[in-house]
Amino acid sequence: MALPVDIEALDKAFSGIGVDEKSLISILTNSNEEHKKSLRKGSSKLFIEDAKGFERSDQSSIKILKHQFKRFRDAVMLSVLHPWERDARLIEKAIRKGPKHYNVIVEMACTRSSDQLLGARKAYHSLFHHSIEEHLVTHIKGRERKLLVALVSAYRFDGPGVNEDVAKSEAQILYEAINNGEKNKLLDHEDAIMILATRSKQHLQALYQHYNQSYDKTLAQDLEGEGILKDTVECLCTPQTYFTRVLEAAVKEDADEESKRALTRVIVTQKEQLVKEGFVPNKIQDILLGLYKDFMLASIASGDIK
Repeated sequence: MALPVDIEALDKAFSGIGVDEKSLISILTNSNEEHKKSLRKGSSKLFIEDAKGFERSDQSSIKILKHQFKRFRDAVMLSVLHPWERDARLIEKAIRKGPKHYNVIVEMACTRSSDQLLGARKAYHSLFHHSIEEHLVTHIKGRERKLLVALVSAYRFDGPGVNEDVAKSEAQILYEAINNGEKNKLLDHEDAIMILATRSKQHLQALYQHYNQSYDKTLAQDLEGEGILKDTVECLCTPQTYFTRVLEAAVKEDADEESKRALTRVIVTQKEQLVKEGFVPNKIQDILLGLYKDFMLASIASGDIK
């Protein structure tokens, strides 16, 4: 018969993000059939006992468990791919999956260097025999299309030097576009899209500071609820704010599966950025389990994309 400590350990092995493989090996490989039967009876998260006393698996829980086992595999595959191929595949998947995933396209387009983004565009040609821009135009019919096409097409200047007068003037352009009754039309605002898609990150960060110092609300506050526009501004101007938001959403108790998958994507593909922005691993380590936890924490600790 399974001891309460074994049942508790089994439940705990499945109670985070990932799976505690070592505990499972210890418990299951040392269990006979009678012991496993009592484990099933005691593990209400995974098994349901019917009227005849048969312990059958709860299929909804098993489906969740399969996702948990996949996390380590997915993290390894993302890590081993060439960065250009990895980003191209992430963008293609986001295009296919629709509006709730467009932030991934923004993330890839706005947090990469100009050469890294160009590499992803080249990889996309090889993998999917179309350009990213062509697939965006073909598959996205909403108002987000114009901004997304502009972002992935960008080849920003990466060097130093900002014209503060221009940055201040363009901060005013964005303020007027947001606050003069055109907030719901920002995705169609030609000047706003031009500024966000062509200016260097240094220029946009200066613009962001001018906006925040000149007006009652910050630019991020004025874009609250504006979806990919807010994602775009945060990724370009305050990436630490964007990544913190994504990671905190992933580890919430009621986080959905897509939010949890974002944890793998961000840590594996943005680890250099996370280290640069001072991300602290203990924000996530208490909820991660097993090999997945080891891999995620080691990824952050390494701090470089090779």
